[in-house]
Amino acid sequence: MFARIQKERIDLSDLIESTRNADSGALVTFQGTVRRFSGDTEVVSLHYEAYEDMALKKMNQIIKDTVDRFGVNDVNVVHRIGDLSLTEDSVVICVSSEHRGDAFKACRHVIDTIKTEVPIWKQDIIASGGKKWH
Repeated sequence: MFARIQKERIDLSDLIESTRNADSGALVTFQGTVRRFSGDTEVVSLHYEAYEDMALKKMNQIIKDTVDRFGVNDVNVVHRIGDLSLTEDSVVICVSSEHRGDAFKACRHVIDTIKTEVPIWKQDIIASGGKKWH
């Protein structure tokens, strides 16, 4: 189980392999990607910043709570910071579990909780030239 914050692109294959184990019959991944539109606003890229120490502490607590709550075997999370282009992954979550139902529920719980509780902020770089923090 681990959480990482990094500027480099996320190596999806490496993350999946680090989550795979012999006790799991299911491995679920979620990839949050940079999309072109935020509502009606055209976005050309995103910029992420984090209070890294607190964000890692919080993500590791979310992982521990998720394993305890859903009984899954492993949860790994990588979140990007810095400048990201369209289609790049901003966050990837991998969950392994004995059964798929628990893995899907746990993965959904992790991303929903990260978005509401972890001090990572996103800035839209807007096609018309503006910027907007979320």
